[in-house]
Parts: sequence; C-alpha cells; structure tokens
Amino acid sequence: MVQTESETGTEFWLARDLQEALGYAKWENFTKVIGKAKTACKSSGYDCQDHFLDVRKMVTLGSGAEREISDIALTRYACYLIAQNGDPSKNAIAFAQTYFAVQTRKQEIIEKRLAEVERLNARKKLTTSEKALSGIIFEKIGDGGGFARIRSKGDKALFGGATTQEMKDRLRVPKSRPLADFLPTITIKAKDFANEITNFNIKRDDLKSEVRIAREHVKNNTDVRKVLTDRGIQPESLPPAEDIKKIERRHISEQKKLPKQTEKLEFLPEDREK
Repeated sequence: MVQTESETGTEFWLARDLQEALGYAKWENFTKVIGKAKTACKSSGYDCQDHFLDVRKMVTLGSGAEREISDIALTRYACYLIAQNGDPSKNAIAFAQTYFAVQTRKQEIIEKRLAEVERLNARKKLTTSEKALSGIIFEKIGDGGGFARIRSKGDKALFGGATTQEMKDRLRVPKSRPLADFLPTITIKAKDFANEITNFNIKRDDLKSEVRIAREHVKNNTDVRKVLTDRGIQPESLPPAEDIKKIERRHISEQKKLPKQTEKLEFLPEDREK
C-alpha cells in the first residue's frame, strides 16, 4: 500500500487505500476522521499541506470506463494521526493504534539508548584526558597531589565558583564516587574539552610550575564556561544525571541477554548447504 514518489523517493500512502485497510466502508465517514487528524496536525504546529496533500487519480469503473476522483496523499505522520483519531471499536483501527504506540515506544527506547551510549563514551574520554593531564602534571612538577589541586581549581572555574565538593553535595553524589559519574553529558564534555586544551598548552608552552599550570587550567575552564553560559547553560544548575555505573551495569546485562532473545534461522534439510 505504501507508494514512492518517483523523482524525490518520498514515501506516501493514499487515503482511499487506507480507508479500506482501516475498515471504513464509506469515504464520507473516513473524511471525517481525516478532518480530525488535520486538526490534530495543526494543533501540533505542523502545516497540513506537508502531510495531507489533495490529489486526483483515475479509477476504472465496472463498465471498463475510467473516472477521475479525489484522493489524499498521506505521510507516515498523517497515517499515525488518522489511526489515533479513528474508531477504536474497529479491529483495524485498534491494531493501528497499538502498532503506532509500539513503534513510538521503540523509538523512545532507541533514542534513550543512544543518549546513554553517548554519555558513557564521553565519560570514558574524560577519564582518558584526566589520566593524561595527571601524568603531564606529575612529569612537570613531580608532585602526586598536584593533579587533584589543579583539577579542583578547574572545577571551581567551570561551575561558577562552586567547588567540587559543593557540587557533589548539590547533586547528592556519594562520598566515594567521582563527581563526573553524575554529571550530564554536556558537562562531562565541557570538562574533557578544558582538559584537552590544558594538556596541549602545557606541552606547547612547556609549563613547569603548579602555579602556571593551574592558571592555564582555570583559564580554559573559564573560557569553556563562557561558551556554555553565552548559550543559556549554567553548568552548576543542571540536574544530576543517572549514575554512570548503573548505566554500565544495565548495558552489560542487556548485552548478555541478547543472544537468548535472538531468534535462530530455521532451515529445511534440503535448504542447508551441502
């Protein structure tokens, strides 16, 4: 039933085909449902012409003659709206509503998963840049505690004066856990970016004292903060994100279940390779 526009490759459905599939015998009754769908489309801020396009098509009559009738080309979104505004007592409508609900839920799950993967990757990258910064600082000043002190000053610059501990208290981070494990993705990336600039400039400018390295790191975090605040993002005011360790455990658990949930291909004996 789905059709494709030859020049643009755009997929669309014709309303009269959908009418039959959804169990509506009369076009007049189905157009009432389409009218409700159009209203819903407008209420959602979309242009109906982008999703409901009036067209004409030729149909063959019983006598063999052809007659031109009106129809409506529908996008997938338009089909969804029609299903949502149809008569749920009709089995086809009930099925369509369930189908679209399931597809929407699947999309939500996929989007959530992708966002979690992005955050996990950002956290791993931050760990890498922090290890690099720690190593460079130790190499330059020979003090194992220098990294913690310099990172703390960088955090204070990034979070508008709030210290690392104050941010941990604000976000209710457990005492033994790093602040970054509870930061949203954008803040994790901000910290990582500041680290990368500091690492680069320490090497380029051959900074060898804790004072100069700390000044460099504070400047970089201050500059990154400005980029965020200029766009209305206050790092210290963002809500905490889900514990990164919980996400890691959930993804590992889901990965282990995948082979059990995957259906095997079934072959007839004669279909197998000889």
